[in-house]
Amino acid sequence: QVQLVESGGGLVQAGGSLRLSCAASGRAFSRGVMGWFRQASGKEREFVAAISGNGRSTRYADAAKGRFTISRDNAGNTVYLQMVGLKPEDTAVYYCAARLDPISLSDSRWAYTYWGQGSQVTVSS
Repeated sequence: QVQLVESGGGLVQAGGSLRLSCAASGRAFSRGVMGWFRQASGKEREFVAAISGNGRSTRYADAAKGRFTISRDNAGNTVYLQMVGLKPEDTAVYYCAARLDPISLSDSRWAYTYWGQGSQVTVSS
């Protein structure tokens, strides 16, 4: 079992930065792929970024490339999403997700077994 708790969301002006954190419990954390997804009001949940179990491989959605960075600290059981250059269209609830597969950086929400409760990010223009 893996339990995930996000933190770090909030209100920021366009062009600003935020760092989201996802604290994980459970021995499976250090082995599995972790991902970040987001869901804007009235829209489907969409992939943002994923990182392999050993942290050496990452994958980003086109909207996140060059602005967002995913990282993980397996010793501290935490995964991060550093966001810079935020835009109003980045406004959404951001979710941390985990799967037991350590390698496959899936961009499908259905590939992830465990989910956090979400953290609101609001970017004002």
